[in-house]
Amino acid sequence: MGPVEANCYNIIDAQNQRSRDLPGFLPGAPDPDRSFHNSLPNPGNQVWQPALPLPGSLPPGLEYLSQLDLIIIHQQVELLGMILGTETSNKYEIKNSLGQRIYFAVEESICFNRTFCSTLRSCTLKITDNSGREVITVNRPLRCNSCWCPCYLQELEIQAPPGTIVGYVAQKWHPFLPKFTIQNANKEDILKIVGPCATCGCFGDVDFEVKTINEKLTIGKISKYWSGFVNDVFTNADNFGIHVPADLDVTVKAAMIGACFLFDFMFFEHSLAGL
Repeated sequence: MGPVEANCYNIIDAQNQRSRDLPGFLPGAPDPDRSFHNSLPNPGNQVWQPALPLPGSLPPGLEYLSQLDLIIIHQQVELLGMILGTETSNKYEIKNSLGQRIYFAVEESICFNRTFCSTLRSCTLKITDNSGREVITVNRPLRCNSCWCPCYLQELEIQAPPGTIVGYVAQKWHPFLPKFTIQNANKEDILKIVGPCATCGCFGDVDFEVKTINEKLTIGKISKYWSGFVNDVFTNADNFGIHVPADLDVTVKAAMIGACFLFDFMFFEHSLAGL
């Protein structure tokens, strides 16, 4: 190598070294001068950690669900309903395994539906994050709920963000067991949920198993936690836990949150008016 070529090479190497000293230059990031970088071999064939998914790759607001394997849903106690024996709009806190609130859900329904349609009432549940932004909308139409009526059974529509349908929760007819399917936006079955024959839960938890389509493998469960005899009889405040794989699609997790609301209405909703 002649003196001129060696001098040019040293200048380029000095410029590249200065670019590495600039703020924000991270190990593993491409050099500003790509042509020079590509001309050199990769020392040691280093493998860097893959980049995390960009926030834009998930529905807005659902990034909170991306790493959770336990979602806790706590229904707030309605003191007015306890005193007057009336059915008020449900409100739920949605928390992570540490008890930190990530969402808040509020039922929107009219008094007539709550009074005369009771647990079968049509309603909309709006789920907001801690900044007050609505991230999930759950729509429940007025439908039947009886093993003697195999048509027009319960169904929920899940939107995330509001206006974009991402899935459904649909009840399937069975003479003895409560069965449901989680469906995608095209109403194609993804998972099944199978509950126990008796869902009263008077002295223990009630588990709804989340299974594959062929029902041969259980991948998680939705549990209604027993909160004690006094709370179960004299209030309509229920606690649920969703146990699922952490890497499960966030839209499926959102549908399971909707399934918890549906189970609360169908199997556990009561007040002093019904005693």
